[in-house]
Amino acid sequence: MSIHYSYIDAPNLFIQHPSGKRYAYREIGEKKGIPIILLTHLSANLDNWDPRIIDGLAKSHWVIAFDNIGVGLSNGKVPNNITQMANDAITFIKLLGFLKVDLIALSMGGMIAQELILKEPSLVRKLVLVGTGPRGGKGISNVSHITNLDLVRATLTFKDVKTYLFFPNTGNGKKKAKEFLIQIKKRKNHRDKTISFRAYRMQLDAINKWGKEKPSDLSKIVQPTLIINGNHDRMVPTENSYDLANRIPNSKLKIFEHSGHGSLFQYPKEFVEIVITFLS
Repeated sequence: MSIHYSYIDAPNLFIQHPSGKRYAYREIGEKKGIPIILLTHLSANLDNWDPRIIDGLAKSHWVIAFDNIGVGLSNGKVPNNITQMANDAITFIKLLGFLKVDLIALSMGGMIAQELILKEPSLVRKLVLVGTGPRGGKGISNVSHITNLDLVRATLTFKDVKTYLFFPNTGNGKKKAKEFLIQIKKRKNHRDKTISFRAYRMQLDAINKWGKEKPSDLSKIVQPTLIINGNHDRMVPTENSYDLANRIPNSKLKIFEHSGHGSLFQYPKEFVEIVITFLS
């Protein structure tokens, strides 16, 4: 069965666990083969994915984005640790009845993906980690500090904080930031609910703890893994991507030049091409 609409028109769907946990999600693409599950960044809801990326992937894949527990239209309380976020993601994947998925995981989503794959290795076929780092990685416990500084900067300049966090402060970076922000506002109806400040603080707390914990044994991740970042990621320093590539045995690394934390949103077409080649 094909789902023909664009991501900006995808209906909000819901699935509930017997425990009462309710997950909000959207899906597009042909419902066959191994689905791609998207794991998103700090403070993001379903509306924060660039439709150019989702629509591009959905030309050849079944793509599913969801709100983790306590975020957007999903109910419950945001966990204050990455491990529980991974447990919630596993619950969602199993509720949909999948035995095997591909993961595309961005920033905090990449941290969740690492925990998920170490807990349930048989659930994942291939892994794409974008703008993320390992547990205990360099500068990860500074995410709160950098985010708070950029929030102040964004407030003072009347700009979206993602302009500063995701894109370099160059002519091209500013242009790409504007394009991205137009894309994520294209959906006019049935938009997701913005994350609450309390939930956002819980996520920051979880990232902070993750950055201070002892490193995981990433040699246990045997799945083919594609690691992507910009060469100037201020939020999760780019050297973490090199660290991941050194420690995950079956991995490839792609670094986009002149870009930052949101390299996939700066180079959406190239990102989609690289990922589709990797997943095929």
